[in-house]
Order: sequence, then structure tokens, then C-alpha cells
Amino acid sequence: MRTDKKVALVTGGVGGIGTATCRKLAAEGYFVVANYGIPGTEAAWKKAMADAKLGDDAVALAFGDVTDFAAMGAMVRQVEADHGPVAVLVNCAGITRDTTFRKMTEDQWHQVIDTNLTSVFNVTRHVVEGMVERGWGRIVNISSVNAVRGQFGQVNYSAAKAGILGFTKSLAQEVVRKGVTVNAVSPGYVETAMTAAIRPDVLGQIVGSIPMGRMATTDEVADAVAFLASARAAYITGVNLPVNGGLHLYQ
Repeated sequence: MRTDKKVALVTGGVGGIGTATCRKLAAEGYFVVANYGIPGTEAAWKKAMADAKLGDDAVALAFGDVTDFAAMGAMVRQVEADHGPVAVLVNCAGITRDTTFRKMTEDQWHQVIDTNLTSVFNVTRHVVEGMVERGWGRIVNISSVNAVRGQFGQVNYSAAKAGILGFTKSLAQEVVRKGVTVNAVSPGYVETAMTAAIRPDVLGQIVGSIPMGRMATTDEVADAVAFLASARAAYITGVNLPVNGGLHLYQ
């Protein structure tokens, strides 16, 4: 179904932050396409969209492995054929494979680097040219507080998320005169299924370390993404916007 709305593509769009971002962007008038790579994970997303009264005229799904460059090219071409050119890209796909570095396997390293960092290249490469040609585009990359402060047991994750910040600042310089902005959002701890699975005593220690005294909601992260994706943020590029409740203060 072709749409007259601007199309926003959200990788990892069926996860906690991804789903909230899809809802927020759709509510702001975009036609949102959620990428997912694991069959069956889209069921909860469909329910969340239906509960938010967002039907086929506002949202759609696109299957594809973000670690596969050719698959992402095929996915982007299909999205654009079905719905229209991608005007907003949110690179939200991510996984963790936490362990100390001395126990980390080669697979655990590459799985996280490929899914969290290489995916940003794999998808962005297929949409940025069209954005430049049309003279308008928004790219928002999801990094992490741990990209800057590091985290015990997350050498792979922190390295990937730090790479996203370098990618963001460098690409922003290349396309700044073409009407395309490139920014990052770095969440701290967020209320998701992943954090809900943490042992209560450990979770209590985590929350106790956050100056605001609580974790972020997924909607609060989505609000930051939606702002950077909007026309209101036209003069903002190459920025990393922290959403961490004061857990780590930096620019």
C-alpha cells in the first residue's frame, strides 16, 4: 500500500524501545515500518499497534536480518515499492551477549558487533542516497550510556555502541548540506522485558545508582527519537542525546 505520509523505517522495531518508537512516530503522522528478524516476535508488536488503534494505514512490518547487507538492500527496496521512499531511519536493532572479556567467545563478539554496529551500515547505506537526492532525511541511531562510560561484562556491547557514536558524527558531516540530519540517542536503563528479567536484588542496586531514582520508560526514549526525527530538529545534527536520568552526565 503506497502512502502519502513520510515513511519511517525502524530496525529492531518489534522490541521494547522499537515498539514505543513505532507508536510515537505513527502518532506524529509518519507511516511506520517495523523491521524484525526473528519469526514470531512480531505478534506482540501487532497487538501493541492494534491497542494503540494504529491500523494498516499507519504501520507495517518488514522481515529481514540486519546483519546481512544484501538482505537489507532487498528489504529497503521492497519497503519503498510497497509504501514509498524512506524519509526517516531509526537504527534500533540490538542484542547483548554479556560476559567478561576473558570468557568472551569469538561468536559472542561478532554477534553483538554485527547486530548492533554493522547493521547501522547495512541499512543506512541503502537509504541515505535517496534522502540526499530528495534533499530531506532523518537518521537516528540508538546508542547507549555504556558507549561512553563502559560497563563490566559488556566489552562487545560498549564497543559497538561507541562505534555508533563515531558513525553518527562522521556521517552527519558528510550529508549536512544535503538536508539530511544524523543523530544518536543514548538510553540508560530502560523498563523493558530484558531489565524485568534481572534479579530483584541486582535491579534494586541498578535503580539505586540512578540519580532520578527510576529507570526510563520506553516512551521517554521514543520521545527523544521522535524529536530528532521531526522538522523541529532541522538544525540539530551530529548530536548524541542522553536519556539516562542523570546516570552519567556528558555531552
